[in-house]
Amino acid sequence: MERPGLTPERLIRAGAELADEVGFDEVTVSALARRFGVKVPSVYSHLKSSQDLKIGIALFALEELADRVGDAVAGRAGRDALAAFANAYRDYAREHPGRYAAARLRLGPETAAASAGVRHAQMARAILRGYEMDEPAATHAVRMLGSVFHGYVSLELSGGFEHSAPAAQESWDWIVDALDALLRNRSTP
Repeated sequence: MERPGLTPERLIRAGAELADEVGFDEVTVSALARRFGVKVPSVYSHLKSSQDLKIGIALFALEELADRVGDAVAGRAGRDALAAFANAYRDYAREHPGRYAAARLRLGPETAAASAGVRHAQMARAILRGYEMDEPAATHAVRMLGSVFHGYVSLELSGGFEHSAPAAQESWDWIVDALDALLRNRSTP
């Protein structure tokens, strides 16, 4: 018999919360069943597999992050938009490290194409329009921004900047300024 109130959406949201508490790699159907006080088959009556759970959490995180970034960049342009995008990304990763890790999950082509990951790229491209960037430079710039932001956030989350000067925030601001200068310079014909 199914436990009343269990739905795929509720299980995925709880899985996302669990990911933030114990790490995305530690999220299992068994751990989720324990969280709800049910047997594992009760969870499987709503989710096809453990991979289905992981993909659901990844899609949830991508959507949540896209909403946050969209709110942050609305009405902004140039360096202001770039900084808002970068800060929303970094803040989300620091507040939700498990969900952030989930958002990095490699998705199949069809799933990725239907995910909020597309919105992330569209928002990055919208910011780059303020730098008057044509193809293929815009694609290179989208990849660069993703690489820089993800690299910095990953190092920061792993404690890479805890015991060194200057402060991590100072380096972050310097990086955003450097990216803005690079994008402005690169867009010049």
